[in-house]
Amino acid sequence: MDNLLLEIGAEEIPAGYIAPALEAISLNLLKKLSAARIEYGEVKTFGTPRRLAVVVENVAAKQPTVSKDVMGPPTKVAFDADGRPTMAAVKFAEKVGVSVKALKQRDTEKGSYLYARVTERGVATKTLLKKFLPDVILGTPFPKTMKWAELNVQFARPMYSILALLGSSPVSFSLGNLKSGRYTYGHSFMHPGKVKIDHPGTYLDSLKNVQVIADIEERKKMVVQEVERAASAVGGKVLPDDELVDIVTNLVEYPIATAGKFDDEFLEIPREILITAMREHQKYFAVIDDNGALKPYFIAVNNTRTKDLDLVATGHQRVLRARLSDAQFFYHSDVKVSFDPWNEKLEGVLFQAKLGSMREKVGRVKRLAAYLADTEGLDDGFKARVTRAAELCKADLVSQVVVEFPKLQGVMGRVYAGVAGEPEDVACAIEEHYRPTYSGGKLPKTKTGALLAIADKIDSICGCFSVGLIPTGASDPYALRRQGIGIVNIMQDKGFGFSLRDLIVKSLDLFSSKGDFDLAETTAKVHTFIQNRLAHILVEKGFSKDVVAAVTSAGTENMPHVWLRVKALEELKGAPDFEPLAVAFKRVVNIIKKTEGNVQTRVSEDLFTHASEKDLLAAFRNVESQVSALFAAGDFEKALLEIASLKDGVDAFFDGVLVMAEDLQVRNNRLALLGGIAALFDRFADFSKLA
Repeated sequence: MDNLLLEIGAEEIPAGYIAPALEAISLNLLKKLSAARIEYGEVKTFGTPRRLAVVVENVAAKQPTVSKDVMGPPTKVAFDADGRPTMAAVKFAEKVGVSVKALKQRDTEKGSYLYARVTERGVATKTLLKKFLPDVILGTPFPKTMKWAELNVQFARPMYSILALLGSSPVSFSLGNLKSGRYTYGHSFMHPGKVKIDHPGTYLDSLKNVQVIADIEERKKMVVQEVERAASAVGGKVLPDDELVDIVTNLVEYPIATAGKFDDEFLEIPREILITAMREHQKYFAVIDDNGALKPYFIAVNNTRTKDLDLVATGHQRVLRARLSDAQFFYHSDVKVSFDPWNEKLEGVLFQAKLGSMREKVGRVKRLAAYLADTEGLDDGFKARVTRAAELCKADLVSQVVVEFPKLQGVMGRVYAGVAGEPEDVACAIEEHYRPTYSGGKLPKTKTGALLAIADKIDSICGCFSVGLIPTGASDPYALRRQGIGIVNIMQDKGFGFSLRDLIVKSLDLFSSKGDFDLAETTAKVHTFIQNRLAHILVEKGFSKDVVAAVTSAGTENMPHVWLRVKALEELKGAPDFEPLAVAFKRVVNIIKKTEGNVQTRVSEDLFTHASEKDLLAAFRNVESQVSALFAAGDFEKALLEIASLKDGVDAFFDGVLVMAEDLQVRNNRLALLGGIAALFDRFADFSKLA
């Protein structure tokens, strides 16, 4: 078995394209190998801005030879009355490539049929690779593609070479104006010539010799080492930024870092602006001192080793000074403006075509924030602060700094609110209401920020649902899933127990003038949407799917209580005697479900005919009062144990009486008793959904 190497050489591929492209190429290649019945081993990917490469180890030299039975027409159709083969038999034989005499008969449930044993001899892997490697290359998905020359070929950037080896042998094929072979190219500046690759095993070392580090992880370590070395040389440390490390790694083939300096005067503007100006436009790393304060230095990672790094640093400094001068001007211009003019400008900023402007959104969020403050029983002072934060939360979108650096939305709102003398929690809430900004991201720290974040997110979700902009499996352009997850996580983190359904109704009511929608139906859709996000989060946390389904089916109005109920049921499910307990409870629930809810609620002891009925009623009444108290206290573990104590009484009841008695009064009385117990279960979980 040999290793397979495929490398596509291209002009500078955007950094964000590289990792997804490598994943797609490797998956597509493995699918092709599997479909062709070619055995293979581990797959590895390598990439730089100018090359995408995949190595598949231990690829079989050829397909295995396989034999299989191919079923044909019924025997009665394949032969005439004299036993001679009909056209159906002849055509079947031709189709499978055997003589009519080689056809055999087989009895099946549907009668006798002809069949043939067909042997497919394995084709050489190299022959198959020539056919499907062009498809693998052209099948690579990119956000945007290019065409070049007059070729009917599209890729992220124009391709200039294709390297394809199976072991030491080239895999030859044509794609556009290129022919594959055993050659690649070295570093575009330091070693631009052709490089011969003798075998996939020499690929990485051969490229190192021509100043190309194709192993992404190795290059990433070099980037980290280089920026740390450069920062240390100016007496500082690199401000940690893993995302920027990943970006820079895919911008260079051979990283060389250099430190540059900017004027101390720029340190007077907020550090967030400095860091963003360096990071977003120039991909420079910020430098800090031992106390975390910014130093007037930056680290640039170059793609070329030069004789005079000081000259390179001077060039970077000249470019950065222009950027920082602009940022300084924008900041000083912004602080001269109050929030009121910005809020007026929001009338011209579109939130969504069917849902109006950002200023309208601010008005809705303000009302929702006030509603949440009231629902949580917070004092008037807090309510005033959270509504003030809502009033200011989008104003910075039209500030000059945020227009220049959109990623600073919210951050600059906090900064400007602080400059304007707003209360600290108001300023913090403006930044925090966007959180979490990504899956697993930070949640709001302040209660003000948490309530404002929920108000903003529920407004976006309900607004989109009200006009039919509902996420599909393949599309979620308004990131509603992330916002739903954010609501769930914030409610859990802060222990907010308000009714989610009531909040949805309140939010949808604010869109009544925007579209014609059914309030009850849309409320149910939004509630189910967020409930599904909750279930997904709980499963990701390690809870069993059936436990999550059982608990969420019983109600999700109090979000923190849902988590506690899931935890309690998960622990009880792990007990050795849980299975018979679940069986007993399921039996109760299933009997009640069969009555379609038509069960009387009053239980008459006069209709009892067996001691087990009286005993179960007494046990139920005792447990019911205790469970109610424990539910109110939020002690769901003890509440569930109390419910579980009914098992013996339930078992004795089923052993002692026939629930569906002939006497209708007795039957309904017994169903009423079971109905009360089922209602007690339903407060906690739908036990019928437990596996």
